Amino acid sequence: MPPVIRHRQLLDPRSLGDALAMLRDEESVMPLAGCTDVYVSLNFGTLKPTRFMNLWRLNELRGIDRHDGRLRIGALTTYTELIRSPLVNRALPMLVMAAREIGGRQIQHRGTIGGNVANASPAGDTLPVLAVADAAVELRSASGTREVPFRSFYTGYRQTVARPDEVIAAFYIAPVAGTQWFRKVGTRAAQAISKVVVAGVAGPAPRLAAGSVAPTVVRLSGTEAALARRATASDVERAVLDDIAPIDDVRSTAEYRRRVAANLVAQFVHETRVRVSSRRR
Repeated sequence: MPPVIRHRQLLDPRSLGDALAMLRDEESVMPLAGCTDVYVSLNFGTLKPTRFMNLWRLNELRGIDRHDGRLRIGALTTYTELIRSPLVNRALPMLVMAAREIGGRQIQHRGTIGGNVANASPAGDTLPVLAVADAAVELRSASGTREVPFRSFYTGYRQTVARPDEVIAAFYIAPVAGTQWFRKVGTRAAQAISKVVVAGVAGPAPRLAAGSVAPTVVRLSGTEAALARRATASDVERAVLDDIAPIDDVRSTAEYRRRVAANLVAQFVHETRVRVSSRRR
């Protein structure tokens, strides 16, 4: 049976200022852009909001450039634009790797990085990249602008610190030193939700983040500490398992996710030549 849409309302602001005023003055409005997640929920009849705001044509939320030494990525930047951007390819190749594995060409043309983050699914493929890159999220409202560290953005499963009157405007990423790495495990390489997704940066202080292994994307802080002190491979594996809290769901089991997460970290160590202790315990 087709979803019922006759009781839904779409607001269509002509500028970012117009949109922020609407979010301030109107109640229960859900911003949307590429709609690649919204349409899925609408099709399954699980979409609860009835009032929406179309952000798609607000050019103030687009663009990739450098600002005060940091890479700036507008929230409405599509995956195709990330893939094609010389700036992103040079500064954040792991984000390009992630964008290439999100859906097919149609999804990549419409889906936006801001939407992936705002959707707040722990399976979002760009989220571990932003977490391991120590990105900052720019939130705008009619009353002002604020930056939130990406690591502090999520407060729980599909919950964020963003207020109802705020939109994600952009992401800021300082230069990332070290070898960047990204792997996604799913039913297929693309057009499938991640069972486990891991991003990492190899260097004197290795960084790792994972998705689909906890209620939110997580930095593997215990694993990072184990790698930094050149722990044994078995100690690193134990640290990985301590850092994550996967569940059983329709896509996979918790045990499978634990095993895959540990294997991906071992692959990260091998491929980036992060040094671990060779002693046995």
